[in-house]
Amino acid sequence: MAASPRAIFPTMKWLSLVLSLALRATVNPPLARDLLTVAWRFRRRDWFRHAPFLPAPSKQYVAWRMYTAFGDHDAVPTVPEVIRYARWARRGE
Repeated sequence: MAASPRAIFPTMKWLSLVLSLALRATVNPPLARDLLTVAWRFRRRDWFRHAPFLPAPSKQYVAWRMYTAFGDHDAVPTVPEVIRYARWARRGE
């Protein structure tokens, strides 16, 4: 059974965002540090106790964060928005 295009499209947007941020981070080490810090803050609690054993945020948490930031649970931020947030979060420490 194939997944619907509606289910695949948001995943592709998130994958595109992650790949774009990874590319920018490879050429800008301070940005890489900021992005890794933000990613670590967003991790799911007890991530090491549940498969797939990756420090990734839960889908519910990401949906809530997107709703509070953009007013839409299915929003996907742009690369500049994520970079701006990561730099802002670093200054707030």
